[in-house]
Amino acid sequence: MAALSTTVAPLTGAALTYTAAASGGDTCQTGAGVLLLVRNDDAASHTVTLATPGTVNGLAIADRDVAVAAGTEVAIPVTNDYRDQSTGRASITYDGVTSVTVAVVRVPV
Repeated sequence: MAALSTTVAPLTGAALTYTAAASGGDTCQTGAGVLLLVRNDDAASHTVTLATPGTVNGLAIADRDVAVAAGTEVAIPVTNDYRDQSTGRASITYDGVTSVTVAVVRVPV
């Protein structure tokens, strides 16, 4: 898994750098104001999955699947609900990475 860098957006704005989604998945920072931006320039829809570690009353918490339609971009909040206690980061996988790029931005809250 590749560790995605986080761009902190100051009040004056910030230029974002997108990187290719890794076929083995990515990790990113979690927390208030953190967004995973996913751009899908492929002709097909893709699904992004954020692993949700932990359990509630012994039951696994379902992972978050987000569909990204062809030719669109989505912003996915990456709250601390997705924080893996062993790594301190969120784990992200993709059903396909052809023409899929990602960026992580943290907006001060």
